[in-house]
Amino acid sequence: MMKLLIALIAALGGVAVAVQSKVNGGLGQKIGLIEGSFISFLIGTLVLFFFTIFFGKGNILAVTEVPKWQLIGGILGAIYVSILIFSVNKIGVTSTLMAVVLGQIAVGAIIDHFGLFGGERYPITGTKMISILLLIVSLYLFNK
Repeated sequence: MMKLLIALIAALGGVAVAVQSKVNGGLGQKIGLIEGSFISFLIGTLVLFFFTIFFGKGNILAVTEVPKWQLIGGILGAIYVSILIFSVNKIGVTSTLMAVVLGQIAVGAIIDHFGLFGGERYPITGTKMISILLLIVSLYLFNK
């Protein structure tokens, strides 16, 4: 039951990404790609700042103790949002998100297979490879 609840919460994250894609795409179209990404991150940073002040329970100063590679999340997020703003205006929300999910699953499978970034290993099986190939075919057919 808990797994289902977590999956539903993750699905809400998917809803947020879909809406965010279109909202940011419109913003980027009006003020520019990089500028739209900047405003999106600025507002997100302000919201997270207040969440940290009022609800944060961790130790933000421990950031100095983490491996430096764990600090690239913001860079990757900026690249992601910029690509979404660009792509949504060229191919639409659905095609953009299908491509994003394909990229996430394909790279996620590689990360899991090799246990990268300190994770457990979950080998890529033939079935997993076929499912990734089917996603590629789906993306192709959807955009044909």
